[in-house]
Amino acid sequence: MQRVRKSGILLHPTSLPGPGGIGSFGVEARKFIDFLHAAGQSLWQVLPLGYTSYGNSPYMCYSAFAGNPLLIDLERLVAEGDLSANVPRGDFPAGRVDYQSVQEFKRDVLRSAAVTFFAGGRNARMEDFWHFCDTTPWLHDFALFMALKEQYPGLAWCDWPEAIVCRDPAALATASADLGPRIGEYKYQQWQFFRQWRQLREYAAQQGVGIFGDIPIFVAYDSVDVWANRHLFLLDKAGRPTVVAGVPPDYFSKTGQLWGNPLYNWDAMAQDGYAWWLERVRSSLDLYDLIRIDHFRGFAACWEVPYAEKTAIKGRWQPGPGESLFSSLAAALGELPIVAEDLGVITPDVEALRDGFSFPGMKILQFAFGSGPDNPYLPHNHVRNSVIYTGTHDNDTTLGWFSALSAREKKQVLRYLDRSADTIVWELIRTASASVADTCILPLQDLLELPGDARMNLPGVAGGNWSWRFNDGVLTAKHAKRLFGLTETYGRISKR
Repeated sequence: MQRVRKSGILLHPTSLPGPGGIGSFGVEARKFIDFLHAAGQSLWQVLPLGYTSYGNSPYMCYSAFAGNPLLIDLERLVAEGDLSANVPRGDFPAGRVDYQSVQEFKRDVLRSAAVTFFAGGRNARMEDFWHFCDTTPWLHDFALFMALKEQYPGLAWCDWPEAIVCRDPAALATASADLGPRIGEYKYQQWQFFRQWRQLREYAAQQGVGIFGDIPIFVAYDSVDVWANRHLFLLDKAGRPTVVAGVPPDYFSKTGQLWGNPLYNWDAMAQDGYAWWLERVRSSLDLYDLIRIDHFRGFAACWEVPYAEKTAIKGRWQPGPGESLFSSLAAALGELPIVAEDLGVITPDVEALRDGFSFPGMKILQFAFGSGPDNPYLPHNHVRNSVIYTGTHDNDTTLGWFSALSAREKKQVLRYLDRSADTIVWELIRTASASVADTCILPLQDLLELPGDARMNLPGVAGGNWSWRFNDGVLTAKHAKRLFGLTETYGRISKR
């Protein structure tokens, strides 16, 4: 396969400016795509687009398939007649997403839009909606699950009535009938989400910009995925996890990290040819041109912790599906446009799995300095089949990172770069662009030279994450021109 050098920007759509308190698939998203085109970028990397649950994290969702309705562009609903032109726009803070306020606001507005839509009778849009319902196999279970979450507020699915927990067909039929209007509203939201995203992706393609998406390896326990597929997860007879995912103790944490996600029953998944994973990847390929799989090492082996444990200390490594899963996916889907998130301590079996399918790995410049010339993240040790970042959504901004270094560490960075501290952010951008890595991705925060309070996520901290937004007008033609110059210099301009 011929290698192509390319580059792009990491920005979750929630971080776009615009009305409604949160970024959306509206005009500002198209403006951002226009910026990428002008800057010579060929990729827009996003975080998972799922329906977020606890902590508003895109890596903790109610479904591995459903989209986040907070991203729906309300102006499009006005144009289509589902909302009136004088619908309230809300009063939200600039530069941050106030999730509670946004959720309350958009919940009410989207409910009103759905009521108007269903009152319109049979028409071309209604036919399109019913076609979406008929061809989306996960949709009814998801809409029913969300309606049940409303009926039993504050309860995980395992604490619902036993007949619902066990998915007794008669009980599900009764619940579907009783909750019909709310189920319809959730289906309407998903229809609008996917049609708006499809239109946005088509616009990006016209501008020569591909979408680089993200699949978390694990799903949330309190999700429709687990409720509707109990046999595919390691659960007890009551439906509660027997073991959960985590990370063992290391240099950063003496007790490890206890993530709490249920673990897959890989033996059960293998029996039906990994059908659930096949559908998950297939649906992701309908959304994205390239996919990053988070915590890739978990497919070789994952850290399994007994459910009752309070820390991750008493876990053990358990083998994953390895080559078997990806061979099944490749047989069904062809060449897999996957990037392996292979950060941290990676063992030879993980490298063998990654390289066996020629998946690019990741290189992070913020991890490169301080441990000598053999550090694999240093640019002179990079390989072509990889993706280079200054930092990711889990890192501080480059300016915040450099500011927090000790005087000795700063000296090491500047010695390697042979530059002064005054230009540190763009020097790391230049260094990433110059890397032999085929793909270069830059967080927008670094392009704007923002300090640490603009970081997207601080792992291990429950509150305050995922809320950063940039303000309208701060991303200018000067940024595009400067980035285009670097992209052209280092051979990352795609042929259009």
